[in-house]
Amino acid sequence: MKLLSESVNDTREMGERLARLLKPGDVVLLSGNLGAGKSEFARGVARGLGVMGPVTSPTFTLLNIYQTKAVPLHHFDWYRIEDPEELVIAGLDEYIGGEAVTLIEWHERARELLPEICLEVEITPMDETRRWVRFMPSPGFRPIDQSVFMPWSKE
Repeated sequence: MKLLSESVNDTREMGERLARLLKPGDVVLLSGNLGAGKSEFARGVARGLGVMGPVTSPTFTLLNIYQTKAVPLHHFDWYRIEDPEELVIAGLDEYIGGEAVTLIEWHERARELLPEICLEVEITPMDETRRWVRFMPSPGFRPIDQSVFMPWSKE
């Protein structure tokens, strides 16, 4: 499924709506170039899960943990990772999946730590405000209920 986001607010709203479908143990990989909108999408997911207060990108901390009434959220940003072993040595690999929803930005930096079953969300900028947001569940990940995302333009 591929949807057109016309604004930052659309991108956040898509994240909020995806959050309605997420369950403990789900791992969501956020793909896209620097500035594509991954962190905005993550903010939407966080809001959709009930996170109150600011939601910042964990670029320097690698992991932000948010407690909600429904399910914890583990938000990773692996942009600064040079070797996946850094995450293992720090014990951060233990925060992937489990009883939380896990979002990972720049997952390409440590593919060997990713579970086989996950959902990839690829964000591709078209111009300053518009983005294509593509949802790609891996084999074994449950189907995405497209009705949650109506009325967005689909390709």
